[in-house]
Amino acid sequence: MVFLSLSRWVRNRGPDRYWKVQEVLKHARHFRGRKNRCYSLAVRAVRRAFVYSTKARKVKPRLMRMMWITRITGALQEHGVKYSHFIRNLQKCQVVLNRKVISQMAIYEPKTFKSLAALSKRRGEEGLAAALGDGKEPEGIFSRVVYYR
Repeated sequence: MVFLSLSRWVRNRGPDRYWKVQEVLKHARHFRGRKNRCYSLAVRAVRRAFVYSTKARKVKPRLMRMMWITRITGALQEHGVKYSHFIRNLQKCQVVLNRKVISQMAIYEPKTFKSLAALSKRRGEEGLAAALGDGKEPEGIFSRVVYYR
């Protein structure tokens, strides 16, 4: 392409602008109305969508954690254990499972979850007996600290 004057060269937008417009419209294809066809409207809509998606990436882990805690709380109500006591007693027993795994156990492996709830309940009773000072060893589940080196 030969330009006869500088002003014509400046005004020429060429294929670069075409591909820039296509990139924006590609991101706007699923929008409704004129926002998926009209470039000036699509630019605003795509920019807003990118802002929302950035915010959502930060919010998603919080929402997932809240969902897992809600599922665990609902499953624990069947076994008569409170969530806070359950988590604290599992930590004392050195059971290292995150909330995602525990919530999946509550849904897909109810017997395993029931045994975790029993372990937690037993640990709570064990701690209460130790606090009262009866001095007897509990039968069944022992939660002793074992250090591996």
